[in-house]
Amino acid sequence: MSDQKRRGPVMIDLEEEPKRGAPEVTPATAPPVPEPGLPQGAALQRVAVVAARPRSRLARWFLSALGALIGFMLSVAAWNWVTGLLAAQPMLGAVAATLLALVLGLLMAIAVKEASAFRRLARLDHIQRGAAAALGAQDLAQAKTVSAEVARLYAARDALAPGLERVKAREGDLFDADAVLGLAERELLAPLDREAMREVEAAARQVATVTAVVPLALADVVAALTANLRMIRRVAEIYGGRSGTLGAWRLTRSVLTHLVATGAVAVGDDLVSSVAGGGVLSRVSRRFGEGVVNGALTARVGVAAIEVCRPLPFRAVERPSVTGLVRRALTGLFGSREG
Repeated sequence: MSDQKRRGPVMIDLEEEPKRGAPEVTPATAPPVPEPGLPQGAALQRVAVVAARPRSRLARWFLSALGALIGFMLSVAAWNWVTGLLAAQPMLGAVAATLLALVLGLLMAIAVKEASAFRRLARLDHIQRGAAAALGAQDLAQAKTVSAEVARLYAARDALAPGLERVKAREGDLFDADAVLGLAERELLAPLDREAMREVEAAARQVATVTAVVPLALADVVAALTANLRMIRRVAEIYGGRSGTLGAWRLTRSVLTHLVATGAVAVGDDLVSSVAGGGVLSRVSRRFGEGVVNGALTARVGVAAIEVCRPLPFRAVERPSVTGLVRRALTGLFGSREG
């Protein structure tokens, strides 16, 4: 009888008796279970840091010298090949010389196009510096000069013709630099701002979708890089700074360098609040949460691109917010757009 009792189940209570006066622990008062933090948008941060990394002067000299050397070697090789072919087979040599001349002509056309792109970007920079100087000194004459430059920049755009007429009709009644540039900003730049914001929303939506749906390694990095490059180039075109290949790279570097230098590419409290759903969504799907944050970072890059390419600073018109851009972009992702 005693052996059967010893073989029975034994319950050992390891919990300590609560101290007198200590609060009772219940499911309602228990501390929350630790959860992984909000996704950090690592893909876009890596892209921005790599693209904005400054190169040393020695490296630039080396790359320039290497490019000159390779170009010289190719030129000599092509010349020797064509002259040798002309001496051996005149007819084939003539064909080769014609093709070489065609290639050189196309290279010259590309160089002219790139130079024109750099000239357009320099024109935007010139207007931006003039606007900053006019607003800083409250110089009415300089503000009218800047307004005239902005009007000439967009004179060929039929969609802005009514705004150009209103600027021309009302500018003479204004006697303040802020008012003059504010009129140009409202009438000429506000429609362009809306178009640029639509481009930023589309890019943010694309990056968020690819990051969330495609599980392939480095797919989010490639998607972020291509979408942001296309977005920056399109924003520049909207504001009149159409850029070629080299111009687009220079513009992209300036935008990303500004973001990295100011720390705006990192996920901070303002970005977390703008994508508050990112934390909730990441509990359902880590990839989806990462996509939301990558889309928000893309929107932040888009806002920086707008500020870099816009001829006038945001004063009379409200600066676009990352929160609003991400909300509209993700609403469009689910099939409906806010008006």
